[in-house]
Amino acid sequence: MLTLVVPGLIWPRQALADLTCDLPLPAFSLLLGRGRLGSAAAADAEGLMAAELGAGTSVAAAALRRLAFGRSRDDAEWLCLDPVRLRFEERSMVLDDPTQLDLDASEAEALAVSLAPTFAPLGEFERLAPPCWNLHLQRPAPAFAALQPGIGRAVAPLPTHADYRPWRQALNEAQMVLHAHPVNLAREAAGRPTVNSLWPWGGGRPLPASPGRHDLLWAADPVLLGLAVWQGVAHRPLPARLDAERGHSTLALFDALAAPARLGDALAWRDALARLEADWLAPALAALRAGRLDRLRLLAPGEHGGVELHVARSDLWKFWRKPRPLAEAFTLTPMAPRATL
Repeated sequence: MLTLVVPGLIWPRQALADLTCDLPLPAFSLLLGRGRLGSAAAADAEGLMAAELGAGTSVAAAALRRLAFGRSRDDAEWLCLDPVRLRFEERSMVLDDPTQLDLDASEAEALAVSLAPTFAPLGEFERLAPPCWNLHLQRPAPAFAALQPGIGRAVAPLPTHADYRPWRQALNEAQMVLHAHPVNLAREAAGRPTVNSLWPWGGGRPLPASPGRHDLLWAADPVLLGLAVWQGVAHRPLPARLDAERGHSTLALFDALAAPARLGDALAWRDALARLEADWLAPALAALRAGRLDRLRLLAPGEHGGVELHVARSDLWKFWRKPRPLAEAFTLTPMAPRATL
């Protein structure tokens, strides 16, 4: 069985109809017509993947992603504290996609060294990779909003509760340090985006492992790879194209649609959808027909509700079920909430 999680598929009905009206999607349409569609509870991709792997929907991202970078398990409290860029837009601060920073190792090291004294009362820095920073906490931290769902959205201030006071102070001081930092001055002179804040998220300790329904994970996200290590599940990078492996229950995250959907980038979203059709759904349909795949589950998570598509090999014989357009399946209604920092 292949379970394919595809965030970013759900759009308003008319927008989805306009985006896909001239895209040839024969495999996707046939699978939608022959398979069984159902609704699902609201969830983000990370929470859905965690549940599929047998963990809770709220994961301790900082502790888990350490495992993906080869760190050993421990019982310490960790918190993600990633470098980000906040952009002023229409009287609001908006969180940019951190991947656009493209920090290199020397830049990340210089920034982290300068910021370490600011956060010393709260914890000790650990750089896993240029965009992935953790804080080894002195004491448990309050809850913070996840990073990925906030990208491209207006940022709300931290709560006024006393637990957040030292964090507000540290983040304000960090922004002042970053404003005049030589790394940022050099990046600004070169026309590159600057790091002007840090984003705390993903604190806590992982829950005890419990059996999941999959024995193989395909993904690139370090939190999910760390969760696979924690759960004892084999894991590999997401291949460029589906090659169904018999004997495995595979969980795969195809997230190329997620960022364009968040940012409203229609052209990039259409390109990603065309890749989903050509490299995943057309091969999945061929594998079902050839018997290399017994069942396909496509899960489209959304913060106001998700959609599930189940296609068994026997469903392909139901020739009376006609192909179905995407706009009939993957729609949303309410406006998304603000991110919180």
